[in-house]
Amino acid sequence: MNDAPPGTERHSRGIYSDDNARVPVRIPGIPHTTSIDTMADTPRPDTHVLPPALERLTAAIFERAGWDSRDAALAANHLVLANASGHDSHGVGMTPRYIRAARLGRLKQGRTITTVMDAGAVLTLDGGMGLGQVVGFDAMNIGIARARESGAAILALRNTHHLGRIGHWGEQVAAAGLVAIHFVNVIGRPPLVAPWGGRQARFSTNPICIAFPRRDTNPIVLDFATSRIAHGKTRVAWKRGVPVAEGNLLDREGEPTQDPSVMWVDPFGALLPFGEHKGFGLGMMCELLAGALGGAGTLPGKTDWDVIDNNMLSILLDPSRLGGADSYGAETERLIEWVYATPAAEGFDRVRIPGEPERETREKRGREGIPIDATSWGEIIECAESLGLSRDVAYAMAGLE
Repeated sequence: MNDAPPGTERHSRGIYSDDNARVPVRIPGIPHTTSIDTMADTPRPDTHVLPPALERLTAAIFERAGWDSRDAALAANHLVLANASGHDSHGVGMTPRYIRAARLGRLKQGRTITTVMDAGAVLTLDGGMGLGQVVGFDAMNIGIARARESGAAILALRNTHHLGRIGHWGEQVAAAGLVAIHFVNVIGRPPLVAPWGGRQARFSTNPICIAFPRRDTNPIVLDFATSRIAHGKTRVAWKRGVPVAEGNLLDREGEPTQDPSVMWVDPFGALLPFGEHKGFGLGMMCELLAGALGGAGTLPGKTDWDVIDNNMLSILLDPSRLGGADSYGAETERLIEWVYATPAAEGFDRVRIPGEPERETREKRGREGIPIDATSWGEIIECAESLGLSRDVAYAMAGLE
């Protein structure tokens, strides 16, 4: 999914900048980021915050910005859990940008979901550009109810502000005992990912998630961008002043580079698809399934680049209704045991199944705190101050007195 530091958004036009100079416009009361020295020799140290404290501060920011306590709590839980899971690109660093989008009128508050089409087990919802962490939660609850009633549900969700970490929705559905399959596209930002064989971007990072429930234990959750790395990971590298690994980026000329600034400073470069033609093909199918199929649109038809506009096609299945009710649980565990029995390759202590690295990271960061780079932490505190929370109060809420 796409994310940029407030005031330095990746863009091609709009109120953030002059069309030619690409200079961000300062809007009173909205945190603004100064230029960041890419590839800095000595990155500044991270701030470590325990998840409950970070969730408390994040919820307070959203409440101060006008969301009610329920929606603020949902947003904070989602963002902090993304950080706790190791996906900092989709975590609390996005908070200042969300607040900025709301103040600019791009992100709407309140209950924004409307029904476009309802045929029982098949339905289309419009998110009304509401907060994705809230719209996604409510939409999944609707889909869960329909799948329990009919055995399956196909839900097209469109016109929703940034849905965040898609694995969060897979986990929500799996916690209800259902299988989840999600395809996502983005039509509110410029293209980010080059097609296989190309030198310029034509797609976004278009993630896919599949979550499979297990009885009395954690689900299997596969969640990945169809680019080699998520766009937000280049933001994290850019803010930390470090290069990305080789083989992930093209510069503005279409040549390989390790400089993450090419994804944030105009003229832009491009991410490469994972798995060459395979990732490209999956990314294109996300564009069609999430964008074209539900009537939301695909990236080429979008001309307003000032907002992250997500669409998601979700397929929810009740595993007890497909003829394997008596065996799917045992078969799942048998397969997992077979995979775990694989001898570890050099450099690995053991084989892990999808979703397991995130759970291990949650345990570690639950003990040691979530690391937040200095630039992102400064933006969060500045955002809190712009909403009337003093620096001292914000630090106290974060447990950093």
